[in-house]
Amino acid sequence: MSEPWVGGLREELQVIEGRLDGMGQPAARDAVKRDIIALFKRVDGALNDLGQLKEDIRGLVERYKQASGAGDSATSPAPAPQFAGERPVVHADHLGASTFIEKGWSLISLGDYSGAIQSLEKALALSPGAIEAQSLLGWAQMLHEDYDDALGTFSRVLMKEPTNALARINVGYICLKKRIFGEAIEHLSKAIRLDNDRRATLYAHYYLGLVYLEREMYEDAQTFFRKTLKLGPNLIEAYFDLGRALWLAGHRDEGVQTWADGHKANKFNPWAKRCKEMLDLVDTGGEVPRSLLS
Repeated sequence: MSEPWVGGLREELQVIEGRLDGMGQPAARDAVKRDIIALFKRVDGALNDLGQLKEDIRGLVERYKQASGAGDSATSPAPAPQFAGERPVVHADHLGASTFIEKGWSLISLGDYSGAIQSLEKALALSPGAIEAQSLLGWAQMLHEDYDDALGTFSRVLMKEPTNALARINVGYICLKKRIFGEAIEHLSKAIRLDNDRRATLYAHYYLGLVYLEREMYEDAQTFFRKTLKLGPNLIEAYFDLGRALWLAGHRDEGVQTWADGHKANKFNPWAKRCKEMLDLVDTGGEVPRSLLS
C-alpha cells in the first residue's frame, strides 16, 4: 500500500499525462515540459531524502544492537559471526533477481532475517544458483537459527566456491552450535589455512577456541583465544571466553585479570559488560559456566 504523498505525486503525473494530447501550441508544450521537469525534480529529491533516511535507520539499528547488548546474562550462547558483508551492486536484469538480492542484504542488515529469507528465495527462484543470493540466504538462515537449512545452503556455496572462507567459518559456527565438533574443527582449520579473508581468519580462531572450550581442552582453547586477540583486539568476546578457559583450567587469577582487561578495553561494548558480570559472579562465589551453547 503506497503512502498518501506517493499517491499525490502519481495523480500529478496522470494530470500531466492527460494534457499531452492537447498541447498543440508552443506555450502549452512549454508548460507541460516545465511541469514534467518540476515533477521529476520533486520525485528525485524525495528519493534522495528517503535514501538518507534509510541510512539513518541503519545507524539506528546499530545503536539498538549496541544498547541491547549480546545477551541478558552471562549464560547467553556464543555469538554468531557478525554480518558485515559489502552491499551488493545492483545491476538491472530482465528477471529482477538483483533487486531481491539487494533487498535481502538490506533486511539482514536491519535484523529482519525472515523477511530476508523470503526475498532471497525469490531471487533464487528467478535466478537459480546465483552464488551471491545463496551466500546471503545462508547468512539469513543462520542468523534466524534455521541451522539445518543454513548448513545445506552454505554447502552448496562451498561446492561452487571451495575457497569461500566466510561461508566455511559459518559452517564451522553452525557445527559448533549443533555440537558436531569434529566437522567444526575441520572447516575452521581449513579457513585458517586459506587465510584469504582477514575477518574469516579472526573468527575461525575464535570459534576453534570455543570448540576446545566446550570439549574442556582448556590449554588449546587458551591458545586460540590468545591468537584471536592478537589478530583482533577489539573482539571483546574473546576476553570473556579466554577468562573462562583460564578460570576453568585453575588459573583463576589470570582469568580475573583477563575479564578485567576485557572490561577496560571498551566499557560500552556489551561483551565488556559481560566481563564485568563474570568479575561480579566470581567475587560473590558464583560458578563460572562450563558451556554456553544452547
